[in-house]
Amino acid sequence: MNQRVIPLRDLEEERKLFGSLDRNLQLLRRTFKVEALSRGGALRLSGAPEAVEEAARVLERALERIRSGRAMADADLEAIFGRGVPEEHHAAAAIGGTADAAAPRIAIEPRSENQARYIEAIRRGVITFGIGPAGTGKSWLAVASAVQFLRAGQYRRIVLCRPAVEAGESLGFLPGDLAAKINPYLRPLYDALNDVMPRGQLKRYMEEEIVEILPLAYMRGRTLDNSLIILDEAQNCTNMQMKMALTRLGARSKMIVTGDVTQIDLPGHKASGLVTAHRILHGIPGVEFVHMTRADVVRHPVVAEIVRAYSRDEEHHAQGDAAAAPHGHSGEQSSVPHARHHDARHDAQSGDAQHRRDGQRRDHGDVRPRDRGH
Repeated sequence: MNQRVIPLRDLEEERKLFGSLDRNLQLLRRTFKVEALSRGGALRLSGAPEAVEEAARVLERALERIRSGRAMADADLEAIFGRGVPEEHHAAAAIGGTADAAAPRIAIEPRSENQARYIEAIRRGVITFGIGPAGTGKSWLAVASAVQFLRAGQYRRIVLCRPAVEAGESLGFLPGDLAAKINPYLRPLYDALNDVMPRGQLKRYMEEEIVEILPLAYMRGRTLDNSLIILDEAQNCTNMQMKMALTRLGARSKMIVTGDVTQIDLPGHKASGLVTAHRILHGIPGVEFVHMTRADVVRHPVVAEIVRAYSRDEEHHAQGDAAAAPHGHSGEQSSVPHARHHDARHDAQSGDAQHRRDGQRRDHGDVRPRDRGH
């Protein structure tokens, strides 16, 4: 068991540091699982070596803020204690820097012009939509940005959610209880968080509900204040689900919505809430849309080629379907790139056109390649 002594200048500094009824001190104990006692003008920490060192760094950062003389509300100090990560002193305050020794050394920076626009929109907007194909960094940059905001004490928690929509497989055939069935849908969010946050720290944050990861359905009825909310895979939201999610936004909160309109897995003829939101929310102050293209793909180079191949195939089939359509037909068109709408009269097309659609999914009425299981 390690010990560390943090000297304090006077009783006034101690009062500011510990907060009303020592609530900051209690939060520090819960967050880092350390003993913290004030004796003889100093704060004595004891516990596991890593926990003591991390708690000491947070205390030193809090004292630096207090001693700087900058105006700061109790909630600001409480946020620093609850986050457990120092901000500008040890980690870059803005996207593009590298984290301190307590976090993975991953540079969080844009790799394309559209990614740079996306990051800037996240910074200034209240609700930011990131729309584009797989591999363009939409979700990863959203999570990385959220962690940076959290470290800076700008928000008290991160809430990440996804719609649990089946892509050709039934949840009922997966083993385990409801939590076990839902977890695979949320796994990508865990992966992104593990990229930018130490595993032990993430575990603590989730225990303290500083970080929440949950299915979209569990958001109903909540109002999320002082939170950064990420809605991932939003193309699989229905219109009602999208409206429900967007209206969860509370005071001093920010939301990032990500999705790929070429990979819609909604059953039947249900409209994608992401496509509808793009159509009706333009012009609302604080709401921004950023579009990625296959040029922004930053995964393995072969992923960009796969995206291009599917795009060419979809365009070829779209041209064939348009040629086979009855004269005078004009389906409603979405302003979202590559998002087309369903028209029931397409069901009456020729057998050849029907054959091309077999085994493919409908993207709000579109014909889209369905993801196959391995």
